[in-house]
Amino acid sequence: MNFEYLFLHYWWVAAILLVLICYKLFFRLFGVIIVPEDKIGLVTKKFVLFGENRELPEGRIIAVNGEAGYQAQTLPPGIYFWYWIWQYEITLQPFTVIPEGKIGLIMAKDGNELETGRILARRVACDAYQDAEAFIKNGGRKGRQTAFITAGTYRINTFLFDVIVTDLTKIEDNMVGIVTTLDGLPIEEGNIAGKYISSHNNFQDADTFLDNNGNKGLQPQVILAGSYYLNPWFTKVEMIKMTEIPIGYVGVVISYIGDEGKDLSGEEFRHGNIVSKGQKGVWAEPLGPGKYPINCYIMRVELVPTTNLVLNWASARTEAHQLDKHLSTITVRSKDGFPFNLDVSQIIHIPTTEAPKVIARFGNMMNLVGQVLEPTIGNYFRNSAQDSDVIDFLKSRKERQESAREHISRVLQQYNVYGVDTLIGDIVPPESLMRTLTERKLAEEQKVTYETQMKAQETRQALEKETAIAEIQKDIVKADQGVLIAQRIADASVKKAEGEASSVKIAASADAERTRLNAGAEAERTRLLSTAEAQKVKALASAEAERISLTGTAEAEKILAIGKSTAESYKLAVESMGGDNFTQLKVVESIAKDKVKIIPDVLIAGNEGGTNGTISGLLGLKLMEDLSKKNGKNGRQLD
Repeated sequence: MNFEYLFLHYWWVAAILLVLICYKLFFRLFGVIIVPEDKIGLVTKKFVLFGENRELPEGRIIAVNGEAGYQAQTLPPGIYFWYWIWQYEITLQPFTVIPEGKIGLIMAKDGNELETGRILARRVACDAYQDAEAFIKNGGRKGRQTAFITAGTYRINTFLFDVIVTDLTKIEDNMVGIVTTLDGLPIEEGNIAGKYISSHNNFQDADTFLDNNGNKGLQPQVILAGSYYLNPWFTKVEMIKMTEIPIGYVGVVISYIGDEGKDLSGEEFRHGNIVSKGQKGVWAEPLGPGKYPINCYIMRVELVPTTNLVLNWASARTEAHQLDKHLSTITVRSKDGFPFNLDVSQIIHIPTTEAPKVIARFGNMMNLVGQVLEPTIGNYFRNSAQDSDVIDFLKSRKERQESAREHISRVLQQYNVYGVDTLIGDIVPPESLMRTLTERKLAEEQKVTYETQMKAQETRQALEKETAIAEIQKDIVKADQGVLIAQRIADASVKKAEGEASSVKIAASADAERTRLNAGAEAERTRLLSTAEAQKVKALASAEAERISLTGTAEAEKILAIGKSTAESYKLAVESMGGDNFTQLKVVESIAKDKVKIIPDVLIAGNEGGTNGTISGLLGLKLMEDLSKKNGKNGRQLD
């Protein structure tokens, strides 16, 4: 198989391959342009034929009326004819794609000149910059544009427009965006920020902002957390933290912009203007606890504690609020010339309604401490110390603390601050004086020690006394029992006497009754004999009965009186002599009364020791028996 055979039978294959290889050149030779679906055709006209505009206007680079040069009109995807290769150059350009989360900033290379004083060209109707011809004809200006394109795909003529892709503006949570505009009218004289402009959708619509005569520079409005389509050629955004007012504080707002407002503080307050919200000055209504989107460049928020605030005049102690970080221990000099240090704590309270006045007067809390509290408290204690000695100052600490509280409270009320309390902390006298006081204290403590030891000795003596008493307690108990026995004997004697008296009384009553009854019977018997005799007998009997009754009663009362007297005597004797002594006395009296012999009539004793004593005793006894027999049983006693 030779080459000629192949060419003759398969020439058409070669023709197709040649067409495929040279189709672009083939179509271009015949003025045919094919624009793919993902591209546009940018047209450059090399020259103009007869009867057409030959040159572009001065300063222009984009042709809109058929002039030679870059053409404003582009070729969208499709097939186009009569674009001869010798007259037109077609550049295929990919679509402009803006990704999600991005925006496309537009820079125009042609158009009218920018207005004087402007840095951005205003928006014109041009189908989001996809119609370059409309942009030019509608008065579009060259340079940076206020408008931009958002995420999407666009047919942009890059001969006229440069597209710069940039990020969206994102404001994080708990942050606030401070906006500064780069275009607009100048800020009015006397102001530090532009006037308030509405309806610009958080500065995302720059043209509306400029149409409403917005000012360039710092803006009073802020933007909150979120994502925004902001043109960075138009706005500059600074993110700062939101203003947080913690619990226990209020925020007094000092505004640097706004209308001049009417002073609400009254005639008595002459230390600054307090105005309504939104006006320039100190706002009368403070902000409560929370978070606020405050533009810190046009207003300031001063935190004022509304709870009790403690300030320490102590070098080694500072509170968390740090308002007392510059305060130190107060050095004073006493009347006797001794310098000494003392720590002081002052508790103050600022009501919410008084907070704006405090800030209007001092500007901030640190100035209040430095201009009022520090000199007031320091001078008071220096003056107070000069009126007394160091020792007296130490001794009268409580009184001086109370006096300081009252004085400082009166002073602070003049500054719309309430003094809650003044507390004196450590007092550090001179070392030499402290040494003297220490020695004196040691001497006093030694005295107390000696007194304690003395009391211990007295206690020991009392203990020994009580121990001795406890040892003789049984004797005391025995004596007490003797007294009790004597009292019982006396009570028994009384009872016996009462019984005997009752017996005598009853017997007397019985005899009297019997005599009366006998008399009655006798009278009845003799009544019949003689009424007169009967009356006589009756009278005699009644008299005799009365006599016997009175005699028995008197005898009974006598016995009772004797018994009671004897018992009372016994009781008094027991109380005065003691139980044992009284018992012994009564025993002796009984022995004497009854003549009981407790000692023998004859005491026979022998010589000392040996058997002679025993024999002498027996002989004595025998002699006594013989004498008794002789004298008989007459009861005589030997002398």
